[in-house]
Parts: sequence; structure tokens; C-alpha cells
Amino acid sequence: MRFVKMHGLGNDFLLCTPEMLGGIVLSPDVVRKLCDRHFGVGADGVIEVLPSEVADVRMRIFNADGSEAEMCGNGIRCLAKFAFERGMVTKETFRVETKAGIVVPRVIAEGDRVVRVVVDMGEPRFRPQEIPVGVPEESALHVAVTVDGREFMLSAVSVGNPHAVIFELPENWEHFGPLIEHHPLFPQRTNVEFVEVLSPEEVRVKVWERGVGATLACGTGACAVVAVGVARGVLERRVLVHLPGGTLTVVWKEDGHLYLEGPAEEVFEARLLKEAVDAWMLPSA
Repeated sequence: MRFVKMHGLGNDFLLCTPEMLGGIVLSPDVVRKLCDRHFGVGADGVIEVLPSEVADVRMRIFNADGSEAEMCGNGIRCLAKFAFERGMVTKETFRVETKAGIVVPRVIAEGDRVVRVVVDMGEPRFRPQEIPVGVPEESALHVAVTVDGREFMLSAVSVGNPHAVIFELPENWEHFGPLIEHHPLFPQRTNVEFVEVLSPEEVRVKVWERGVGATLACGTGACAVVAVGVARGVLERRVLVHLPGGTLTVVWKEDGHLYLEGPAEEVFEARLLKEAVDAWMLPSA
């Protein structure tokens, strides 16, 4: 079993193709073992790059807890670099099939090396049934949620996956993140962003990622913050989003689409020993 370790601002993934998996199926148990930072390789998720009948390539992404996600902004930048540098695609702008629909990345290359990636993330969705979030209103921009005795005013939005954006940054945000992720209002759970507004064009964000926990960066989360900020009149349409792992640029253009720009880095390529893989294939005790 071979894989490539990559990251986008510290949000790290193991990337592979069916050929690299050597017949191994990415079951939830295998994904959890791969992502374990003590007994496995260690990652926030696993991305499998597959052929597609409707796009240039297809993306499957698994969270560290083994659940399958719809899409991931940092992950798709890593996929774009992976696919372009290995000749799986030859165009600088190409189409990727995801569970959230077709996503279009554009690589910015120096020779055959990708240095940055711009991704057309599509249009944000605020209708509760499209997120989904269990509120009766036509928009989920103002939703009061109480967890552990504290009330938060959050805005729910989908940018291919569900997000709860909160324009405050409590010191103990990591305590409230999982409580909001698993709140009954969110039938498919949710990612959570805690936001400090530095100016209308600059924010600082902490991310509690669904199925992962606190992460160094989240591309879809950065887009969700900007979409909500613009919709609520707090932010401009071009924003620098500072995350613990670095800075992303998000632009909500007049065509209604969000555009995410940031780096993707390859760390190493490796293979797992057959003995380890064989042990992982055994039923859990």
C-alpha cells in the first residue's frame, strides 16, 4: 500500500489511487488506523483519486474518524497538485467530481511544480434544507444555540458541506466545538468556525472540523466565513482568512461563486509494510 502525504496550511491528508492501494478497501476502520498519529501514519483525512465519467477525476475524502465527507477545500487543493504533477490531468484548469458536485480547481505552476491552487467552490447555500439544519425559517443566518449553558448566535451555511459560523472567539472554543458539531439541529453534524473580525477584509478563525476536531486550517470553513460575513454585512467580498496553519484568500465574486486560493505542499511518498497492512485487515478486537 503506497500513499503521498500532503497538507494545505497544516490540514494534512494521505492521497492515493486504487492502484496505490493494492486492492485494500478504504473502510472506516482502515481510515481510522491510517489517520492515527501514534499507531498509524497520522492525518486529518484520506483522499482517494479515482477516474470519473463526468469530470477529469473523482475525489473521495474520508475524515479521520472514518466518515466520508462531501468535499474539502484544503483537500481539493492537495488533489489538484497531486493529479497535475503526476500527469493524471494535463490542463491547468480541470473538473473534479465530488459528493458535493463538480468543483473546478486551477493550478498555478512554475514549470511542472504547482505552487498555488485557486478553486471555484461554487455558490454558498443558506436554505436550511440544503445545509441541512433544523430551523423553520427560509434562511439560517441567525440561529440561537445554547450549549453547556452558553448561548451562541450562529449562521449556518453549506459550501458543499455544512458549517456553523460564529462571530466570536471564546478562549475555550475547543470545548464548545464538539457540542455544536453534534447539536441536534444538525442532522449530519457540522463544521464550526469561531471568528474574530480584524477588519472588513481580514479575519482570524479557529476551526472545529466535523469528524476530525481542532484543525490548523479548513478551506471550506474559510469560504463559509466569508459568505456569512458578506451576507450579514460584516465583511467585504475579498478577505484574508488567517488560520493557525497560515492564510487563505477567499473572494466572493459577482457571479455568485466563492473562489479559494492557497498553497498545497507534498511532504513525502511512502509505503506501508505488508505486516502492518495485514494486521489492520484483521477484525478489530
